This record gives sequence, C-alpha cells and structure tokens, in this order.
Amino acid sequence: MLRILNASSGLAAALVLLLSTHAPASAAQPQAPSSAQAAPAAQAPADLAGPIRAAVRWLRSQQDLATGSYGSLDATALALRAFASCPDRYRSVDGPFVRRAAEWLVAQQAADGSIAAAGADAAARRSSTALSVAALIALGEPQYAAAMAKAMEFLGPDAASEALRWPVATEGWPLDDAQQMKAAEKLLAAQAEKGRWIGPRGPVAETAAHAVALSAVEAALAAKRVAAPQSSALQPLPSFSAADRASALRAIDKGAAYLLSVGDGGKWGAPGRPDAGLSAMVLAALQAQPAPRAEALQKAIDSGLEWLVSLQQTDGSIHDGKLANYTTSAAIMALARADSQRFAPVIAKARAFLVGLQADEGEGYSEGDLYYGGIGYGSTERPDLSNLQMALEALSASGLEPNAPTYKKALKFLERCQNRSESNTLELRDGEKLIKSGEDGGAGYAPGDSKAGFVELAGGAVAPRSYGSMTYALLKCLVFAGVSKDDPRLKAAFEWVRANYTLDINPGFDASIDPSAPYQGLFYYLHTMAQALDLLAVESLVDNAGREHAWRAELCGRMVSLQSKLDGSWTNRNSPRWYEGNPLLGTAYALLTLDAALPK
Repeated sequence: MLRILNASSGLAAALVLLLSTHAPASAAQPQAPSSAQAAPAAQAPADLAGPIRAAVRWLRSQQDLATGSYGSLDATALALRAFASCPDRYRSVDGPFVRRAAEWLVAQQAADGSIAAAGADAAARRSSTALSVAALIALGEPQYAAAMAKAMEFLGPDAASEALRWPVATEGWPLDDAQQMKAAEKLLAAQAEKGRWIGPRGPVAETAAHAVALSAVEAALAAKRVAAPQSSALQPLPSFSAADRASALRAIDKGAAYLLSVGDGGKWGAPGRPDAGLSAMVLAALQAQPAPRAEALQKAIDSGLEWLVSLQQTDGSIHDGKLANYTTSAAIMALARADSQRFAPVIAKARAFLVGLQADEGEGYSEGDLYYGGIGYGSTERPDLSNLQMALEALSASGLEPNAPTYKKALKFLERCQNRSESNTLELRDGEKLIKSGEDGGAGYAPGDSKAGFVELAGGAVAPRSYGSMTYALLKCLVFAGVSKDDPRLKAAFEWVRANYTLDINPGFDASIDPSAPYQGLFYYLHTMAQALDLLAVESLVDNAGREHAWRAELCGRMVSLQSKLDGSWTNRNSPRWYEGNPLLGTAYALLTLDAALPK
C-alpha cells in the first residue's frame, strides 16, 4: 500500500505516476472548441501558473459554504486535488475552501471504505473512490490517513496507480519538456475563458481536472529549471549625510521630472502597455511635489487619475485585469491624495471592494483559521502582511471609520505575523518541522512564514525570521487598527526596529548566505519605515549602541545619495527582486519615502 507522504515528497511521487500513466479509455474527455467558437490563443509556454491560479480562484468561489462541498463528490475530490497540486500547494490550514471540503469528502465514506455518491453503481463507486484517494494523497495530511487507507483497501492492489491517473486525456504525457508543453498548450487552448473549462462533467470538475494536469506539467518543468547565478558584483551603497527639507524637495523635483519624461499622458508601464498598478503608485508619488505644480506635471496627474477612474469595475475594484487587490489599494491612495471629495463616490465603491476581500465570516473563515483577518494580492489564496498593510492604508485614506470591524479582524492576523508568544500561540507542522512564534517582537511575511527564512528555537522548533520591511508594516497596521503606543504588541515591534535601525540594508535578510539578500526590498523597507515612524510621531530613536538618530534628516539623506545623478531616477541596483530593479517603481517608492520623511 502507498504510504502517506508529506506535501513535498507526496507531490514528487504523484508526479512520477502522473507522468507515466494516462486516463482510461472510458474516462470522460474534454470537448475541443469548434472553429466557430475559437478558444483564446494558447499562452506562452512559461505562463502556466497564471491560468492555474485563475482556475483555483474560480473554483474557490464555487464552494457551498453551508456544506463545504463543490457541488458533487467527484467535483469536490477534483477541486481538492487542484488546490493541493497547484503551484501554491494549498492545505487545510489555508482556509475553509480546503479544510471543509476535505472534511465533507471524508464524511461521505461508507463502511466498506468506498467514497461515492449514494446509489452509485459499482463502476461509479470505484471511480469516485479513486478520485477521492488521489485528492487525499495530494493533500498528504495525517488527519485523513485512516480514511485514505480504508479507501485504498477498497480499491485493492492497484490503488495507487488507479487513484493517480490523469483526470483528463493526455496520451501518455512523456517527460520531454517540449512535448509536455505542446500537450499543455492543447489544454490551454480548450479554455472557455482564462482559468475555466467546460465539458460533460460540468465546469467545476472540468476546470479542476485541467488545473491538475497543468499543475503537474508546471511542477515537472519547475524541477528542471536551473536558477540563474547570482551576481557577486554588488555596489556598496554610497556614504551619505543628513539632508534638510530643501535638499529633499530638490530630489523630489528631479524624480518627478524623470517620471514625467517617461510617462504617456498620465500612464506608465512598458511601451504601449500601461500598467494600472504601477501608474497608480506613480500618480501618488508625483503628488509628493507640493502644489502649485508645473502645468505639464499637473496635467499628467489629472489625466492619469481620470484613467484610473475609468477602470473601476462594477464590484468597485479598480484594475486593468490583474492584481485587483493591490491596484485598487494603490488607486485609492492616489485618488485620495488628489481630492478625496471630488473622487468620493469612486473611493467609496473601491473601499467596499477592499472590505469585502478580508478573510472573515463572509467567506467561511472563523477566528481559529490561520489567515483570518488578512488580505492578499488576489493572485493566490493566502493573505500576507504586505498586502494587508497596503489595504489598511488605503482604507484609512478612504475615510473608513477608525473602529470599523475590518481593523478589529485584522488584529488577529497581525498577531499571528508577530514574533511574540504572549499574543501569538500559533503552532504549525511542516513535515517534521514545528513552526512557532519567536520572541523578538518583529514580524515575518505571513503567519508561520518569512521571506527571510527561519531561526531555530530551543527544543528544535523554528520561528519565521523577523525582518525590517514587515516589522514596519506591522507597526503601520497596528496604528491603523487603533492600537495605542502603550500596547505591548506595538511596543515590542517598535523595540525591534529601534534595535535594528539601519538605512543600509533591509535588516533580517543579512542572515542569508546570498550576498544580495540584504538589499532585497530595500526601497520598500525605507518607504514603510518613513510611513510607520511618521504615523507614530516619532522624531528620533536610539539604537543599541546608544546613538540617537534624527531619522527624518538621515533617511532623506540616504534617499538623496541613492538618486541617479544622470536622470533623477532611483533603482535598486543590488537586487531587482520585487520589481525594485524597475526605475518607475523605485522612483515612486523614493518620492513617497521623501514625502513621508520630510524634515519639519
């Protein structure tokens, strides 16, 4: 009998079986689109994650919140397998869209071990049980081990092979990369729309089945990719001295002139392809230049804001087809900085959209769920602190009342991101690894997760490593949520940033063996630092060496030192991660940082 596998090894074992087998001839086949109803063109071979994530997002919306099922037993099993095998590898801890579906599936198990709809004949009972076993194998979670073992006994000696067959026709799916991609392109071409498939089993089952197939190809190709070697040619940051208000304003003027020179009528992005999220960030940043502004600059701002307004959807979101959460938040902040009264109706609709995104009771979450109270990008189903802080800032700028339930719910998520065991009792299992809260008061990226890695605790457990940009993001969110300066959660976070004060790196990443890691997210870090300390009305802080820092003048000096002497832009030359190698975003961050840090 196939043993119960953890998430990573289970996926690898399943992949070997998946790529060496194909659907039986009797399996239902997806219908190819007719020439009269041509499907969208196949996407670039490198972009499999996009349609997979679109499928997962749509599948999640189809859950019956009252029962946890996705409409039928087979559809639920396939949806669970899609969630578990997609690039983001969702598990029960990620929310009710997985946990309640798995619980519902297991609850359908009969005394003989089969998992099937009531009244199903012998063939259907066997087929449904195989689909259910495949879902439980993909999840790889111990709480379902007994049910899976019982179901595999029902299936007999060929249980593993039968359970892990492709749920769509694949004609063998050979391991050759080019052939796999050719087959994947056929699946993409069969989409009714991005991330949606239709066929005889119904849209939920068909979409889930195709997502599983595409996910296996994506995993196989990802395993063969060789990471590009890191450049060792790092450029030490230039020395700097404190800058006064006049120097900071001159830097803002130069940065605004650069952005204006590379824009297109209030829009920014690749040539001929303006990006709404990036444009919204730039439009907010340009308003760091005090009014009255030059006519050309003001015209670009006004035109860009009107373009953002034209992008508002019926649900209140503002975007151009991607990253609805992030773009809506950025757009609210750009519009509110310009004229909150003029754009009040647009902002109000956008605010309602953001409030509705929170992982709360409306989506079947409760306070006991890991991600309760969070908000994410929208490209995955896991909220994170970075997106939550941006959403809360936008909600505050939109005029959301200080004691709104959204802020109160967010506190539970914030506590789970902070390394402070008095308020964070989180314990997670990742294979043999136990993840717990640390004690330094800082924050990671999400509950139980940190982009800076983990630190070992006494007893063998690990804690997400705290790092600068997320700890400042935590401080911002605590202020938006109405937490006082005397609150022990806020005091612990402030103590971390005080002890780790620096304008040279994103602290926390310096523990990495990658020499470029300390520079990852540097501009984001400096931006959140300026905003958090400004919100807290802190004018100076004393580091661990006893040195007092007038942070406003120092931070402005650091930003002036990093500005290009050629064109007035900013670029993170040591680490392009998180798009900071793009001078449009880098310059937008810099102007917003200077605006928040301007010496009084």
